[in-house]
Amino acid sequence: MQRFHVSATGHSLNYLPEYVARWQGFFAEEGLNVSASVPSPWDLVLDDIGAGRAEAALGGIWVPSMYLGRGPRYTPFAQVSARAPLALVGRRGAPAFSWEALPGKVILMKGSNGASVGLFIKMLLREHGVDPVRVGFVQDLDGKMLAQLFAGGMGDYLVVDSPSALTLEAAGGGVVATVLAASGGDVPWSVYYAPGESDAARLAVQRRFVRALGRGMDWVLAHEAAEFRGFLVETFPRFDPDHLVRLVELYRAHGMWTTPRIDVAGYARWQRGIADGHLTAAPLPYEVLIDGRATEVSAAL
Repeated sequence: MQRFHVSATGHSLNYLPEYVARWQGFFAEEGLNVSASVPSPWDLVLDDIGAGRAEAALGGIWVPSMYLGRGPRYTPFAQVSARAPLALVGRRGAPAFSWEALPGKVILMKGSNGASVGLFIKMLLREHGVDPVRVGFVQDLDGKMLAQLFAGGMGDYLVVDSPSALTLEAAGGGVVATVLAASGGDVPWSVYYAPGESDAARLAVQRRFVRALGRGMDWVLAHEAAEFRGFLVETFPRFDPDHLVRLVELYRAHGMWTTPRIDVAGYARWQRGIADGHLTAAPLPYEVLIDGRATEVSAAL
């Protein structure tokens, strides 16, 4: 077996196809011993791939985007999730959620694990004709702290991962206003990237990884969540099993998992959001940042 270690920015439900591919033996059938770790702080994923402790980092494509031409070259070669796994939690008794009604409101969203959350919410506001300047944000604090403060009365909305949103709602701490996997549209939310350019040997390994990952996606899409409830409980013991099953079904229905190939249209949309967030001077053309060779084999199967 050949080692393939993933240094990930989290342990998340939207990474499910990778976990399933390991569980079902798809990686092993490709001759890969795939493992994963979640370093703290999250940006140690860059040290891990730079030092060869990991074959890939898993996280937001905004990182390779903002580094291009400014530092080390990080090359995305596949995606695992094509939608944002976030939800907005509002106050009980609030009017039905509308982006157009958010001017003057205050949104709490964590800033301790990267820029994706803020970039995405502000992009959605602009897409709905709302200038983010007209909305108040608290986003320089840890997610757990913000959840406590929201429960204590701070802000009008809280942006959190969807499992946490359902947990908060069940505890009476708010109402899920919108689940962005359903309402937020396509973006390459979580991608695998490696340092530099891949030579033939590394590309061959990435292709094997991608083939197995694609089989993991296909397996999840072919099986209702209730069929593998036990695996979900084992993999995500912090969350209510009913919430996990509900979210997997929602993710399956709304295109969270499609193909390992990074979608061109979703990429272009997300690049505009990244550029509008001033992480890049302008949206980066697909072929400038992405190495699509590893997913060509997957797409052909």
